[in-house]
Amino acid sequence: MSGLPDPTFELSEEQIAFYHEHGYLAIDQITTSGEVESIREGYDEIFSKRAGREEGMEYDLAGSDEDDARPKLPQILEPKNYSEAFRNTQFESNAAHIARQLLGEGIEQRGSHAIFKPAGYGAPTPWHQDEAYWNPGKNYHSISVWMPLQEATLDNGCMQFLPGAQKLEVLNHHNIGNDPRVQGLELDDGQVDLSNAVGCPLPAGGATIHGGRMPHYTSANTSDTPRRAYILMFHVPQPLRDTPRDFYWQKSTRTYAAEKREAAKSS
Repeated sequence: MSGLPDPTFELSEEQIAFYHEHGYLAIDQITTSGEVESIREGYDEIFSKRAGREEGMEYDLAGSDEDDARPKLPQILEPKNYSEAFRNTQFESNAAHIARQLLGEGIEQRGSHAIFKPAGYGAPTPWHQDEAYWNPGKNYHSISVWMPLQEATLDNGCMQFLPGAQKLEVLNHHNIGNDPRVQGLELDDGQVDLSNAVGCPLPAGGATIHGGRMPHYTSANTSDTPRRAYILMFHVPQPLRDTPRDFYWQKSTRTYAAEKREAAKSS
């Protein structure tokens, strides 16, 4: 990962053990307050422009995503393509180092995205597993590093996890509201016990870490300030599965953003 500064953060042995036992980890500070401010400025700029919308890289994760509709949970994929503020950051360097500590050598970044919950009406991100979005014919050894760009609270949508649930297989999902036009997924009812859910409030520039099978959730933003989150994903490439799984929910999804991405590839 050339161009990155040297890492300045390292997990302790206790933190590594906690992650492997519980399936998630929260840390109070993964980068500097100055870098958080810089990224936040770039973040607000690209969301105000709806950067990437024409090629399907900006869309409403929780809505049907018509061009004239007010997005309830806008997301931008690969934000570094639209702002210098996301490139060669200390956050990325430290997140990559954490990934090496948790996953081993040979890590690669497998994507990044920014998710915005508008003040007062930003939609919840329902309980789901990230791997439910991915290719069912592949194996995964991955983590996501989620950083808020302002204080993350239970009222504005901090991360929540189910300790120990990383050991589950990928569970059944459906499109939010059972609407195939909506990109976001949610777990079918009754598959997990939500009574032991743990919320992870964080200061700006803190981070949570979780793997692809850890069920997680963020609430609606009922506060009077926006909730901004920037996520980096890392993995160690794995061999193909001997028997592909049937992620049937992927087959019914028909989003405007996916159509735009396909059109951009063929142009």
